[in-house]
Amino acid sequence: MKPDLIQKLHAIAEAQPFTTTWTVRNCTTGQQASRDGALVVPSASTRKTSILMHALAQVAAGKLDLAETCVVEARLQKDVASGTYQHMTPGTQLPLRDAMINMIITSDNVGTQLVLERLDRDALNAWCKRIGMVGTTHRSNIPPAGLPWDHDMSRTATTTSDDQVLLLDLIRKGAAGDAEATGLMGVPQHLCQLGLDILTWQRLRNLIPSLLPASTKVAHKTGRDARGRSDAGIVFRDGRPLFILAVYCDRVPEEMPDGLPGFAAAYATAGRLARACWDAL
Repeated sequence: MKPDLIQKLHAIAEAQPFTTTWTVRNCTTGQQASRDGALVVPSASTRKTSILMHALAQVAAGKLDLAETCVVEARLQKDVASGTYQHMTPGTQLPLRDAMINMIITSDNVGTQLVLERLDRDALNAWCKRIGMVGTTHRSNIPPAGLPWDHDMSRTATTTSDDQVLLLDLIRKGAAGDAEATGLMGVPQHLCQLGLDILTWQRLRNLIPSLLPASTKVAHKTGRDARGRSDAGIVFRDGRPLFILAVYCDRVPEEMPDGLPGFAAAYATAGRLARACWDAL
């Protein structure tokens, strides 16, 4: 990894009053660099990439069916603050595949619950640890409502930027037919490709993709919680994976010293980190 790029990435993070951790991997050379990449932070909805891939492993094992009918129930809409299913008429039906898709592309937490209620959380956490995501822990189906800005991390799911880059690299390799990656995850090539495709359908593009050319293909999952903003994804150029980047802006203040919202500074930080990588790699 180029020293001047690493220096620039550190400078972007250091320019803000909040904590920013990041990990970047060059998809061509395999070189990786990070800023506190092993630091455990709130995962927010970036955790959903691991949920998706564990669910696809269960599909491969014959324990889940993508065509299974799921029902949007009123109990699942309570305290949901993301996605669109919270506004749908209770009783609406959809296949499990669509619940998985909306869990990712609109970060829908009704869809997330529909998926997680068909999984075992202990098995999900064990799967994460087995593939090398040693800093990742899933604790509840959705975050508790009304968490304060300074909430303890034990109240929510947690992860690291290193873990997310590792997972995304496995998905990338698995979709390309790498037997070691597919074997480790328990997800065959065609389902790795489905997972990768779903991540590219992401509708929330105000973090990593925000300063990239508008047509840039990015396979990613964003995160938003009371403490910060995050994003982790694979950035493509000319149809090929260029780099993988995970960014976690934690303890972001509600208002910055200039009076602007803290979340806007977090968005800009992720965008600048991604742009620096795009320009240098």
